[in-house]
Amino acid sequence: MSTDPAPAAARADDVLRLVDPAGTLDERAAAGMLDVTGELVRGLYRDMVLGRRFDQEAYSLQRQGELGLWLMSLGQEAAQAGSIRALRADDRVFPSYREHVAALCRGISPTELLSQWRGASHGSWDPERYHFHIYSLVLATQTLHAVGYAMGVRYDAADSVVLTYFGDGASSQGDASEALNWAAVTSAPIVFFCQNNGWAISTPASKQYAGPLSGRAKGFGLDAVSVDGNDVLAVHAATRAMVERVRAGGPPGLIEAHTYRMSGHSTSDDPKRYRDHAELARWEAHDPVERVRLLLTARGWADEDYFATVASDAEELATRTRGECRALPEPSLSDTFRNTLCEETEALRREREGFETYLESFL
Repeated sequence: MSTDPAPAAARADDVLRLVDPAGTLDERAAAGMLDVTGELVRGLYRDMVLGRRFDQEAYSLQRQGELGLWLMSLGQEAAQAGSIRALRADDRVFPSYREHVAALCRGISPTELLSQWRGASHGSWDPERYHFHIYSLVLATQTLHAVGYAMGVRYDAADSVVLTYFGDGASSQGDASEALNWAAVTSAPIVFFCQNNGWAISTPASKQYAGPLSGRAKGFGLDAVSVDGNDVLAVHAATRAMVERVRAGGPPGLIEAHTYRMSGHSTSDDPKRYRDHAELARWEAHDPVERVRLLLTARGWADEDYFATVASDAEELATRTRGECRALPEPSLSDTFRNTLCEETEALRREREGFETYLESFL
């Protein structure tokens, strides 16, 4: 079983691509869609490099027993950086569980990102501060949460937009279809962003559905586009255009970003058991980070000093990530009693105190 690199981008005219794998910018396609500047491309490149290095460090920490689990974002950096940078700071984001690049772009720290995976908390950042909800590990639940929040935005007569991330595997869940339908019926100001990485753990996309997800969204009444998810500029342009249409009162939309999960589904998964090396090699030739590096070099928008600085910043982030991970406090089981309900009831207080007395008996 295999999936073809950038399948839609390679074969269909209706899939947006602005930069090819060799780093060549299609200026004709970009004209009128995006003002491509060196500053923009350098910023997106830095986001992707730092996000990839953070992800690699977290993977190593898990392998060394410092994290209980980790879900990698390797290969999906363009889809995340390009989309999150198209939003306003007050636009609300509902992620799934591997949007680490997007989270870093929103200012969430390594401590906050790793705490849940170390078992130190159930969700360690304040969604109100970052306008970025905590991770949802149950497939597609965040899509319904996002629609509900977007309905609230509409009722408040605010002009912010909600964006929710999900994968091709999550699209097979009933919650996703319900969310698409309810968003269309209520004209909720929301953009669904599907990172179609070709695999739902070990199930290829060809075994999940027969038609493109963008077509399914149109069937529900949403605006929908397909984009080369390994092309950060195409993702950025498509997301910005759709977000602004929704913000202006247009129908909710869906973006299907064709990308590839270059690692396993998680650190508990061995992708070599269900996909071959040749498939990975084909997709490595479409690496989203290398594509931007080639563009920057060809255009003269960055020199070796710039690339060295970004690499140094990435290593500093990795060092910080390791230090902050190991400094996370051990969780207290007593907090389970306190956090079961919004306010600790008398019955829970008695149970907690009884538990704490029991623990003290071992001292």
